[in-house]
Amino acid sequence: MNKVKSAKGAEEFKIPGEDRSWHPIAKKLWRYTRRSGQVRFYEPSDWAVLYSLCDDISYYKKANKRSGQMLASIMSALSSLLLTEGDRRRVQIELQRGGSEGDAESSAVADMEAWRRKLSG
Repeated sequence: MNKVKSAKGAEEFKIPGEDRSWHPIAKKLWRYTRRSGQVRFYEPSDWAVLYSLCDDISYYKKANKRSGQMLASIMSALSSLLLTEGDRRRVQIELQRGGSEGDAESSAVADMEAWRRKLSG
């Protein structure tokens, strides 16, 4: 089994603003991502990738003729930024809504108990 390597993340980073010329959907993606829970894992390079993708989305949405291949490439790249629940589940990240840390811990304990029962089973 490979050991996970870790390194210190970037120091404090100011997230850039959206480009005012972007298509409204690209602007929404940028704004909503800024408010999403998974961004606590983002590094400056992740923000640069998202910025570039929002630019691509804007170009795609404004194009007279849209390419299915370009859309597939954009969606694939967005997946790497864990923007959907399915993407986050794939890497075992679960975001909690409301509640408290205690609720999340209780859920983790219940999950561990379920796994123990399944394994001893």
